[in-house]
Amino acid sequence: SIAIYRYHVQDAFYSDHIKEVTGEKPDFVFLAAAKVGGLFENQSKPAEFINVNLRIQTNIIDAAYRNGTKKLMFLGSSCIYPVISDRLIKEEDLLTGKLEESNIAYAVAKIAGTQMCDAYRKQYGFDAVTVMPPNLIGPNDNFDPNAAHVAQGLMVRMHEAKQNNDPKFVVWGSGTPRREYLHVDDFAAVITYIMENKTEHTIYNIGTGEDHSIMELAVMAQKITGYEGEIITDPTKPDGTPRKTMDCSRLFALGWKPSISVEKAMEETYQSFLAQQ
Repeated sequence: SIAIYRYHVQDAFYSDHIKEVTGEKPDFVFLAAAKVGGLFENQSKPAEFINVNLRIQTNIIDAAYRNGTKKLMFLGSSCIYPVISDRLIKEEDLLTGKLEESNIAYAVAKIAGTQMCDAYRKQYGFDAVTVMPPNLIGPNDNFDPNAAHVAQGLMVRMHEAKQNNDPKFVVWGSGTPRREYLHVDDFAAVITYIMENKTEHTIYNIGTGEDHSIMELAVMAQKITGYEGEIITDPTKPDGTPRKTMDCSRLFALGWKPSISVEKAMEETYQSFLAQQ
């Protein structure tokens, strides 16, 4: 059986919550509950990021194992990898280098969840797999400019700049860091695909294998929003990780590839934002 249910993040703090919420023992669990946010949120609330995520992961992974779940998928994040800017990041790179300081609390928590899945697989034979998604984008996203990821935040701020007739739009940082984005529909398709198919590895990068600089995203946002002012950068603001684009060859070898471009994803995201205004 597959139990589909929704609950608030804080509900996942309680150890046997799977059984309590569903009234049954689900065969498959997608562990997507997490506290997430952009650069500002990570830097200003590190205690919340490590505390909330550790508690969710520990309780749900253990509860799934004890209640006989056949397969659990834990959602990690590309930001838990070491800082590697000169090549695509492979699954084997985990725990081989220094983390980006701006989101270290979140990264450490997610690493712990990934290692817990691996440990339960080794000791108990529990079929727990971790997937590493890039930044996600699509309709019904988080549009708080202080909490959203880069592309979403750019579009919201640029929309406001257009409304205010601002002659200049400031991109925080140098504009050179590169980011990888995956549409939420592609994301839903790939996690279902992995859950339904046999997986030999504990960790899979799930993404496009392609990236865009922050300035390139800003130009896309300008075209989508219709903002006509000048785009400038503010190098006094932090850049975050220079690049964190993943090697998805392990995923592609399973027979799956994404189908939605980042340009289309941004357009759909912006239309969703407008519909909420």
